Amino acid sequence: MKYTTTLFAAALVAQSSVSIAQNEPIERVVVTSDFRAASIDDIPSSISVISTGQIEQRDAQHLQDILNLAANLNFSTGASRGRFVQIRGIGERSQFAEPINPSVAFIVDELDFSGTLGMATLFDAEQIEILRGPVATEFGAGAMAGAIKLKTAEPTSSAAGRFEAGWAQYNTYDVGAAYGNGISENWSFRAALHQQRSDGFIRNTFLERDDTNGIDELTGRLKLRYQPHARYTMDINLQLFDSDNGYDAFSLDNDRNTRSDEPGFDRQQTRSVSLKSVSNLENIDLEVIAGGSRTELEYGYDEDWTYEGFHPFGYTSTDVYLRDRDQQSLDLRFLSNDKSALLSGATDWTLGLYYQSIDEDLLRQYTFAEGDYQYRYEPTSIAAYLNTDSRLSEHLRLAMGVRVERFEQAFSDNAGIDTRFDDTYVGGKLSLSYTEVQRTWYATIARGYKAGGFNQDNRLLNDDRFFQAEYNWNYELGVKARFPTHDAGLRVAMFYMDRDDSQVSSFAVQQREDGSASFIDFITNTDVGINKGVEVEFSWQVNDNWLLGVNAGWLDAKNAAYDLGDGTRVDARQQAQAPRYTISAYSHLALTDWLSWSVNIDGKDNYYFSDGHDEQAPSSVLVHSSVAIDWQEWQWRIWVRNVFNEEYFTRGFGGFSNDPRDEYAFAEPYYQLGDPRQVGVSLQYQF
Repeated sequence: MKYTTTLFAAALVAQSSVSIAQNEPIERVVVTSDFRAASIDDIPSSISVISTGQIEQRDAQHLQDILNLAANLNFSTGASRGRFVQIRGIGERSQFAEPINPSVAFIVDELDFSGTLGMATLFDAEQIEILRGPVATEFGAGAMAGAIKLKTAEPTSSAAGRFEAGWAQYNTYDVGAAYGNGISENWSFRAALHQQRSDGFIRNTFLERDDTNGIDELTGRLKLRYQPHARYTMDINLQLFDSDNGYDAFSLDNDRNTRSDEPGFDRQQTRSVSLKSVSNLENIDLEVIAGGSRTELEYGYDEDWTYEGFHPFGYTSTDVYLRDRDQQSLDLRFLSNDKSALLSGATDWTLGLYYQSIDEDLLRQYTFAEGDYQYRYEPTSIAAYLNTDSRLSEHLRLAMGVRVERFEQAFSDNAGIDTRFDDTYVGGKLSLSYTEVQRTWYATIARGYKAGGFNQDNRLLNDDRFFQAEYNWNYELGVKARFPTHDAGLRVAMFYMDRDDSQVSSFAVQQREDGSASFIDFITNTDVGINKGVEVEFSWQVNDNWLLGVNAGWLDAKNAAYDLGDGTRVDARQQAQAPRYTISAYSHLALTDWLSWSVNIDGKDNYYFSDGHDEQAPSSVLVHSSVAIDWQEWQWRIWVRNVFNEEYFTRGFGGFSNDPRDEYAFAEPYYQLGDPRQVGVSLQYQF
């Protein structure tokens, strides 16, 4: 641990939002998540952009491998991947039988995949954009806490491609290829295919297998671009994601040795198609974004974590959730150009109409249920939005946005429930920014919202069946500065978020006749939640060969007191998945023209796993390192994750016993362990 601390103190430098190309000065970063692409330094809100270089230096295969770079960002597993993300303490931590209305939007290129972050693989990714705080004008009800956009490589009119292969401990390997070129004078394309497999880090001692918590993921993309002339572009994007991952993560002894006789699974198959049409007309620009996806989600686990006959007091149970999800969307945008900007060209505007429909079917198969449970959930969203950006003077800008969204939900199940409810939400933003000499100061007020919903479990009391919509007011002050003479950049944001009717996860515990515990997860509201804090990002190109940076966040996020489903009073305290500090340190050193060395250090404070019990993840510091050898178009990279083999947790439960050896008499904590030390090598060829 003393070596970890020494390195941590020596490298309180992390780079989070700049390109890290070797021997190049810090570059300006363009954010594409807004209605108009803009420099990160010109957008009046807290944003991080993770570059291709950072992804490659960590050999990051999935979004969970890179999220610790961003301040005030956390994630939880409870699955094969960290697919539940929290921004500034707000976000889901699991999904079982109930439908889910996300707090953090997840966008791949132009299509919304919120709630399915398991598919966030990173091969051929161009950059990851992380937006903190409500972004209701752009993304509506799914972005009350913020948004994450994964932008992949675009089609190219000339030949360009890459090949990648890697191997690591625990029988881990990946192989991928991407290629783009012109098809004709007007058509171009980019295609990518990537496969990753790993046995995972669990040993099932009962089955004598090492792969019951393994990874098997296939990602494919095909992007076509049609551009007959400079004033019109059409992009067609086809995506395929197919995973067959295991889920066998919990042990009675909180180690990496499980005893499950029916190991779980975490599978997903997603197929999608989207079309984006951009027409630069004489007096206006017209954008049409249409898309559809079909996702099959299969999730199940061995509830007793053991095998039949393990102990006389033991029980045997599995819980399986099979979802089919169809989604369609249409976004119609009218954007001003030089001829239609208002107030003598000083005000750019965007006017849009949005439609989204989802049809989700669930089949739950649970050992202790009288029969299979089925539901159909059909949310529909219709929204109109307006965004303006006005140049009040040479240095002063005023941006305003508003979104009005009609959100309708229909829910029916085979337990006799058939209900419909709807609501209208209003969100938006108001920001004032002042720019002078490569410095921008800004003040922003934003309002986000998250739809209410319905807890389906008929064992709940009527008062616990419905939960209300949540609103989030975000007040933010910030500065973004560049120091060209020092090749350095600084971004600081201070925020205060006032949450009304905060949605929190709760659970009730019922005892079965055999004495074992039965759990009922549900969502409820608290009166008020306050989330406040600071985010700091600093990057410094020390010289032609050395890049340093720091990315740090402080968060004070509290919920008001509320009652659990069993009547237990939860006092006001820090919200779940909300560590008080997060910090990521980074150093990239070019030792020679062909040899470079990178060190990353991620740290975070302790935090509660859930609002419904007292178990906490202890504070942690993880060190990662890699050495790269470049020769012409080839690159070899040797990397180590979690260099000092630090033990840390990515999910935890408490307040019950699942151990028959003590006759279920003592409440114990149970943890899902994070990845141990892993050493690997990767080869990349770009052409």
